[in-house]
Amino acid sequence: MNKIGSVKNKNILFLQGPMGNFFKKLDKFFRHYEAKTYKIGFNAGDSFFSNKDNYIAYRDTRENYETFIGDFLQKQKIDKIFLFGDCRFYQKVSIKVAQALDIEVFVFEEGYIRPNYITMERFGVNDFSHLSRDADFYKKVKVVRELNAVDVKSSQVCMVLSSAGYYLLSNIFKFRYPYYIHHRDFSALKEFFFGVRSFLRKLVYPIYEKKYLKTISHELSKRYFFVPLQTYNDFQVLEHSGYKSIEKFIIEVLDSFSKTDGDTLLIFKHHPVDRGRKNYKSFILEQARYFRVCKRVLVLHDTHLPTLLKNAKGTITINSTVGLSSLYHETPTITLGNAIYDIEGLTCKGMKLDEFWSKACPPDRELFEKYRSFLIEHTQLNGSFYGRMPIIDFDDA
Repeated sequence: MNKIGSVKNKNILFLQGPMGNFFKKLDKFFRHYEAKTYKIGFNAGDSFFSNKDNYIAYRDTRENYETFIGDFLQKQKIDKIFLFGDCRFYQKVSIKVAQALDIEVFVFEEGYIRPNYITMERFGVNDFSHLSRDADFYKKVKVVRELNAVDVKSSQVCMVLSSAGYYLLSNIFKFRYPYYIHHRDFSALKEFFFGVRSFLRKLVYPIYEKKYLKTISHELSKRYFFVPLQTYNDFQVLEHSGYKSIEKFIIEVLDSFSKTDGDTLLIFKHHPVDRGRKNYKSFILEQARYFRVCKRVLVLHDTHLPTLLKNAKGTITINSTVGLSSLYHETPTITLGNAIYDIEGLTCKGMKLDEFWSKACPPDRELFEKYRSFLIEHTQLNGSFYGRMPIIDFDDA
C-alpha cells in the first residue's frame, strides 16, 4: 500500500503537509525523478514551507474550494496527490473529488508504530484506512523478518521551531488569506504560551512522578488498569468515535470502573501534546469522588509509557495508537472507538467495558506479530517529519 508506482512524467499535487520542510524536500526529490509537481497552500505558513516556483495560493472561500480543486485536478491532469491527514476540510474535499476522478491519493500521518516510523497509506489512514480488519486475513500473512529500524534522529527542537514559524507567519500575513479557517485554534500567541507552559511542566512533572515508577513496576504491577488519554482535539476521537469530548470518555470509564471490586486501581495518563494545553486532573478526581473511587484513581502526566503498559492489567483507549503498543506488551486492550487494530484475537473486540475489568484477555502473540509485520511493510516508512527523510518505494528510484 505504500508503494507509489512511477513518478516519472507524472503530474503530482502536494497539499498541506506536516508543519515544516518535509513536503518541500519530497517535492524536490520527486522532481529529481522527472515528476511535474504542484503545491496548493491555504495560508502564509504553507507558502513559507513550499518551493516558490510551483506554489499556488488558494485565497477563496471554503464554499468555492470543491469547484476550484476539481477544475485544477482536471486542467493539470493530476495523477497523484500527497497530503497530511485526511480529516481536515481541504483534505477531505480534495480526497472526495480525487476519488471521483480516479486519481491516486497518498496520506501521511504520524506513525502507527513508534518511534522511528511515519505512516503513508493510499486512500486514507486510521479508520479511513483500507486495511483489513479480518483476523483470518492476518493469520495467512507470512511474517517478514523485520530489519531494525534506523534511528531517524527526530528533532523536537526542529518540530517546535517549524510549528512556531508556521503559526507566526500565518497570523502575521492572515490578510493575504482572508477566508482561511484552520482546523484548530490558530493563535500564534496562544501557541507560544502553550509551548512555554509545556516546557515548564515537562521539567516539573518527571520530578514529581519519579516516585511512582518503582511502585508501578513492583507493588502495583498487574493490579491496575491503564487509560491513556488522547488529545482534546484529536480527529481520531472527533471523526472515528462516538465521543465529542475526552471528558465524556473519562466519565464513562469511571462509571464502569466504580462497579468493580476494590482490589484494582485505575491510572490515567495525559497525552504529551496536551501538556501545555489541557490538564484533566481536577476533572478526573472530581468525577472519581462522585463515583466513590477517588482512592483508587491515579492521574499522571509524564511517567514512562512502556512501564505503564507492560505492568497494566489492561488498557482502555478510544482508538489511540498507544493501543498498538499495549498489544506489543501483551496487555489486554479494549477500544471504545473505531481503531485499525480492533481485531478479534488482538483486542477484546465486541466485549462490553463492564465485562472487560474481569474478563480481559491478552492478545494472540502470533497473530499480533503477523499483523505488526504487515502493518510495517504496507503502511510504515522508516523516517521522520523532523529528522531523517524516509526511503519511499517507487518504480523510478
